[in-house]
Amino acid sequence: MSATECSCPWLFFFACSGIHGQIQGERTSFVELQARQKNKIYAIIQEKPMSILQAQQLGISYGAFDLFKGISLNVANDAKIGLIGPNGVGKSTIMMILAGLRTPTTGQVSMAKNRSIGYLRQEAVEAFGNRENSVYTEMLAVFEHLHQRQAQLHELEVQMADANGNLDALLAEYGRLQEAFELAGGYDFEVRIQQTLEGLGLGKDAWHMPLNHLSGGQKTRALLARLLLEKPDLLMLDEPTNHLDLDAVEWLENTLINWPGAVLIVSHDRYFLDNVVNTIWEMTPAGIETYSGTYSSYLLQRQERWEYQERVSKEEKARLLKDVDFIQRNWVRASTHARALGLLKKVSRELAIIEQYGLMSLRSGKKWSEYGIRADKPLDVIEAIRGVNAISIPTNRPPKIRPQFRHFNNSGNYVVRVQEAEIGYPGNSLFTAHDVELKRGECAVLMGPNGSGKTTFLKVLLGELEPLSGEVVPGAGLQVGYFAQAQEQLKGTHTVLDEFQRHKDMEEESARRHLAAYLFRGEDVFKPIDGLSGGERARLVMALLALEGANFLVLDEPTNHLDIPAREALQEVLEDYSGTILLVSHDRYLINRLATRVWEIKDKQLITFNGNYREYILRQTALRNGGQNGNRKILLTQAPMVRDNSRETRQRTLDLEKLEGRIREKEKEIQHLSQELQKTGKSGAFEKMHELSNKLAHAEARMEELMQEWEQLVAQ
Repeated sequence: MSATECSCPWLFFFACSGIHGQIQGERTSFVELQARQKNKIYAIIQEKPMSILQAQQLGISYGAFDLFKGISLNVANDAKIGLIGPNGVGKSTIMMILAGLRTPTTGQVSMAKNRSIGYLRQEAVEAFGNRENSVYTEMLAVFEHLHQRQAQLHELEVQMADANGNLDALLAEYGRLQEAFELAGGYDFEVRIQQTLEGLGLGKDAWHMPLNHLSGGQKTRALLARLLLEKPDLLMLDEPTNHLDLDAVEWLENTLINWPGAVLIVSHDRYFLDNVVNTIWEMTPAGIETYSGTYSSYLLQRQERWEYQERVSKEEKARLLKDVDFIQRNWVRASTHARALGLLKKVSRELAIIEQYGLMSLRSGKKWSEYGIRADKPLDVIEAIRGVNAISIPTNRPPKIRPQFRHFNNSGNYVVRVQEAEIGYPGNSLFTAHDVELKRGECAVLMGPNGSGKTTFLKVLLGELEPLSGEVVPGAGLQVGYFAQAQEQLKGTHTVLDEFQRHKDMEEESARRHLAAYLFRGEDVFKPIDGLSGGERARLVMALLALEGANFLVLDEPTNHLDIPAREALQEVLEDYSGTILLVSHDRYLINRLATRVWEIKDKQLITFNGNYREYILRQTALRNGGQNGNRKILLTQAPMVRDNSRETRQRTLDLEKLEGRIREKEKEIQHLSQELQKTGKSGAFEKMHELSNKLAHAEARMEELMQEWEQLVAQ
């Protein structure tokens, strides 16, 4: 099979004849391909055709430092996988290895024959370089093979017009080519291009712009658009929602949910993962653990796994302590020495396994010989006792922030009121807010496209700008804590402790105690501000705001640049805060957990809704559907006006999330069964159709039961 050249800089095709790709203008040569094959970075899977890609014992080392090691993975043909983990753990590195762009220190990657991989790098904005062709021309290049077929059809039309005796042969050839052209999407590829560009937020005004004139965000969207049009068998996307507004993210979600192949996504967008993936790979310094289900399902499974591992670890240590106690008591007795010696050998082997593979490996069911550890002479009794006593119970749970908000005086019942306010700048009206209010204890979330006026509205509410017209009335007794402003005021040359004491006149011991509650412990307090990660800066700002006595927090994109652990930590802090919150964010997971009001800037108007984000979407969907089956849901999804942080309410929220996760999984099952039934119907396999029909009926019945449970829980 000859290789079809690919000019797409982020898309890599792997076929039985070779690997094709171009990275920032450099093509993969045949010599490089041979080197890859020689180094066994890519092999052809013969045994397991159901897997598109496999990896065995991958590792990356820098001298004596192992970034990760011993990672084995499998990607099924229809997998939808979310790869998550803290920043710096190696997620992007392992993606590059799987895409063939980096050689691992150890291990190999294997791939099925005649399959293609498309890879969107996180730093993909550099890929176009100085190329001057337009966005639309770049998209058309994907369908060059269709242009060639179109030219062949046109040539046949010319020949048929002048045909004499061979018209029948020309008509037959024309019919064959036309059918192939239609099956390949020849009559709708331009519609696909337009839908994809518009879906990702690239309007017609950008279609004819040169690639090298695009902004960074526009380049990322253009790259993602071309990748989706290529339709590779495996999509590998590193932070695909960066630079996308909410409409574009939701469009991408729907596209990936219906993607016919496999998808592997690195993302910190928890809501996006909840909607798209059915498997979570959690990457930590210890390796990758696999969880089946959505992100919300992963959270529940992770909690259960933590509890199980802690319980088993305690049981194993208790057993080993009992063993060494027996050895110590019976070592010198002639009648029991042989038994004590046998037990000492066993304990010595187990300590060797624990040292190399961890305490949980004792429950793996493997035989001693399978570990490949040499059976040297046993430890002496004292060494064995010390070794067992030194075993630490693994704590897989990340440390929790313990927020300590200073007592604050309550504001008035109304925190802010807006009436017929026109927001913007002279000569540039952005939107109108007709009748808006925010009460004490609520959390309002402000959403809207980039450039719609969200930050401008915050400045108006904080009194930094005047509305063009109308009235904005702040409430009585407000003490405002402004997250963005606090971030800007951090001095980069200071240490965490210096910066904290600059803001708060506090003894070092008290300051360190407060910072420890926000996970700045030990030497962490001496880190320079310039060296902090996004998550660490966010934690420091929250530690400062907690002592402001603020009863009104204004947060402008607080989760930007935060990894999932940092987002979870910030969420915990805000859930424990009993004051009023005004939040600007694209983080729908955070929005859904905190919001009691949703404010969305749309068509130059501020739309208001009492409830969380999921309820708002349900209402919007019901309205778009003309109210069919929508009124019942709208009535049920009116949230309380004040946030309730009670244990009962939190448990109800967790129960709702768990139930919604099961509903999403059931929806995916129904969609999959429907697609399979449609395919089987075309093949005429009636027994299979009957089996699938029964499964679909059961799934739909269960879906109805789950929806009834959901409605009852929401109505409580």
